[in-house]
Amino acid sequence: MADVSTVRLFAVPVGVRFMHREFRWVSMAEEYVVSIASEKEPEEGSTLGVIGVIWYELSGGIGPWGTLRPLVALAISLVPFLYLGQHFNRQHRKALGYFVIQLPLIFSVVLWPVLFIWSIVDSWWVSSGIVAKAENE
Repeated sequence: MADVSTVRLFAVPVGVRFMHREFRWVSMAEEYVVSIASEKEPEEGSTLGVIGVIWYELSGGIGPWGTLRPLVALAISLVPFLYLGQHFNRQHRKALGYFVIQLPLIFSVVLWPVLFIWSIVDSWWVSSGIVAKAENE
């Protein structure tokens, strides 16, 4: 039999569940199944459990550090001339390259702010990518 996935449409408190079962075949045949749920009551949720679920939903399931990592990278990248956001993301060569490039650009009032703002955006972007990559593994 092929891979079967079950999706619960809704649950009625009296114990009847309607589910949609989809078979992943070439023809994509579909079938609706009705099953009777047990009379057993679900366990009561604790306050800590509710807070945990709310935090999980707010953070996208990546935890507190995964949520705050891009913000920390953004905050420390606001320090001018040092490119700490790139160092925070462990991209030391990129930070050194930005530092070397900025030396001649400091004399240009127009180009240095472009590099500075790009480094802030880059540190946010890379840090978010690190969190997404870690979440997929």
